Amino acid sequence: MIVRELELDLDAFEGPFDLLLALVLKEELDLRDVDLAGIVIAFLERLAEKEELDLEACGEFLVLIAALLELKARALFPDEEAELAELDPEEAAEELARRLAEYRRAKEAAGWLRDRLAGEGDRFFRLGPAPLAPRVETPLAPQDPEALAGALRLLAQDPPDVSLSHMALRFPPVSLFLERFRGLLRRRSRFDFETEVAELTRLEQASAFLALLELRRAGELAIEQAAPFAPIRVSRTQQENNAQSERTAAWTVRSA
Repeated sequence: MIVRELELDLDAFEGPFDLLLALVLKEELDLRDVDLAGIVIAFLERLAEKEELDLEACGEFLVLIAALLELKARALFPDEEAELAELDPEEAAEELARRLAEYRRAKEAAGWLRDRLAGEGDRFFRLGPAPLAPRVETPLAPQDPEALAGALRLLAQDPPDVSLSHMALRFPPVSLFLERFRGLLRRRSRFDFETEVAELTRLEQASAFLALLELRRAGELAIEQAAPFAPIRVSRTQQENNAQSERTAAWTVRSA
């Protein structure tokens, strides 16, 4: 395991351990904001994932974390370090003796706390209300049994059947309107589409429009519309008009 590639996820930093060291040495990251305990925990978790103990990685990590601890301690007490540098040997010895005495008192207090924990560690306190505390019950609002029975009866009824009649759209045959429009053009040279289908239903109008398009595609009639949504004018084609004129002339000759 390479210690410098250890991935860290701290409050003040997120990334590899190598980048953290570089930022600290360049003074781009304040070491006082870095949680060194989080680094130790991340290393131990990574170490627990390995089946074998990597002594070389452990030694390298101890050196690096010790250096970071020293730098952080100096950053936390910069004034005190300056004061110690100005002391003469006798004053420095007295200061060292004072600190050793404080360390001894702190060590004795830690031992006393450890003994208390060993003697009273099997005692636990309750994290909830006392067993004899009265139960708090939320009262229910007054209920009407008849209203409740009526609501249950409504829930027990079968829901009404959903009507699907609106989905059964039956279009009239297009052929019906084909013959109708052909008959109109035999009697008249032109007509308005809206006038002819005004009294029909929407489905019948749709079938009529499809029939109109079919006759236009077959070349049996011509369609004109001056503008979008303007009335649609249906008329005979020029060929049909010529044929109608010939039929009229021949009828006139025979009648004479």
